[in-house]
Amino acid sequence: MTRHDLDVFLRRTVTLGALLVLLVPAARGSHALLGWLPLWLVGMPLASWWSLRGCPLPRPVLRLPRRVRPQARRRGVRRGGAARREAHRA
Repeated sequence: MTRHDLDVFLRRTVTLGALLVLLVPAARGSHALLGWLPLWLVGMPLASWWSLRGCPLPRPVLRLPRRVRPQARRRGVRRGGAARREAHRA
């Protein structure tokens, strides 16, 4: 089985599983041995197909504009804070 054949098989499996889940109410439930059926009918074939294609991540559609202003700088540490506190206590 070539990579192309596996791609076609998984695509058909995902389509058939989605149709089963949408059209057959019993396919939306769970089975004592298999567990939740939509996971096995749609989720697992979809994850296999995604991994076969190399796990591509979607590109962001909307790009936010870059900041025009530079980032604010931190203020310097004030010296003599401890001396001021001791003078205030006295």
